[in-house]
Amino acid sequence: MSSLTDIIFLLLIFFMLTSSLVTQNAINLKLPSSVSKVVAPKSGNVSIDPNGSFFWNGKRVTYGELERNVRAQVNASPNPRDYALVIYADEEAEWKYVTQVYNLALKLNIKVVAATRPE
Repeated sequence: MSSLTDIIFLLLIFFMLTSSLVTQNAINLKLPSSVSKVVAPKSGNVSIDPNGSFFWNGKRVTYGELERNVRAQVNASPNPRDYALVIYADEEAEWKYVTQVYNLALKLNIKVVAATRPE
């Protein structure tokens, strides 16, 4: 019985160590810093790289595709009022692209959260 316990503890340690190596965002973005400690519920992720390219949940998309994907996910959500769109915008990205995503969220009446890195 103790060998089974040892194996379970080894597996637990293995998964704890490897889960810390998983990246939050596969796109290499340099997020702006913030002192805020608020953690928002996530429903969908939009990343904006320094060139103004949009990424929906890690996949590069055009703005039209982004709008269709967000709209489809909001409509499929069990409670659209609780849907939150998290924007990961590189600090070098132009604000006009971030504003486009904010306007999309406003049009769909969903919450928006800007992701930052801790200072």
